[in-house]
Amino acid sequence: MKTILIIGIGAGNPEYITVQAIKALNQVDVFFFMDKGQTKEKLNHLRREICERYIEAHHYRIVESLTPERERTEGDYLQAVDRLNTDKQIIFERLIAEELEEGQCGAFLVWGDPSLYDSTLRILDAIIQTGRHALEYRVIPGITSVQALTAQHKVPLNHIGRSVEITTGRRLANGFPENVDSVVVMLDAENTFTTLIDQDIDIYWGAYLGTPDEILVSGKLKEVAAQIERAREAAREANGWIMDTYLLKRR
Repeated sequence: MKTILIIGIGAGNPEYITVQAIKALNQVDVFFFMDKGQTKEKLNHLRREICERYIEAHHYRIVESLTPERERTEGDYLQAVDRLNTDKQIIFERLIAEELEEGQCGAFLVWGDPSLYDSTLRILDAIIQTGRHALEYRVIPGITSVQALTAQHKVPLNHIGRSVEITTGRRLANGFPENVDSVVVMLDAENTFTTLIDQDIDIYWGAYLGTPDEILVSGKLKEVAAQIERAREAAREANGWIMDTYLLKRR
């Protein structure tokens, strides 16, 4: 039997690693690093830093593999994601079969938390359902970008007695969700918050949270929306990519 650990490593700061995650790191024989290309090499640099900092007196290997990208077309989004996860499943199965021996422990280090806008758990479940591999997996939670965002801005997620919704820029394009006053928006590549500047809303925005490149902007949406757009454009140009999220709160 092979064991896979899905370890949440937090939103970018190596000190976001939990004690549970440190114990899990020290059980791993082989780490699988999914490489997203040169522009995102900082992601794997952080993974290496975490291993070097927290693993003690334990021999381990790191195996890197290029991860496929989602098709950026006007076609069906869900179908594109399904195709992407199928391609990833093929790579995961190959890594587990060829790089991990029986009785060994492998691990995927997941940015943030494995349960929030990440497909690693779905892919592992699909692999197990094929019956081609005798393996089990465990999940170690991590600090999400949502937690890092609210901590850096020193703001609670919710109003007292009110609900919170976590959504995407694609969904926010349909308007501010009903029956909530606080909305966390992730995976927004289109600055969708600009469609709401006529409403009485505060925004708490952050990019590269927990890293040396961290950028924070907050204030009344209509007053800071243009500033955030400029910051996103400059950061993407400088780094080649951007990872950001934001919280919208009705006044």
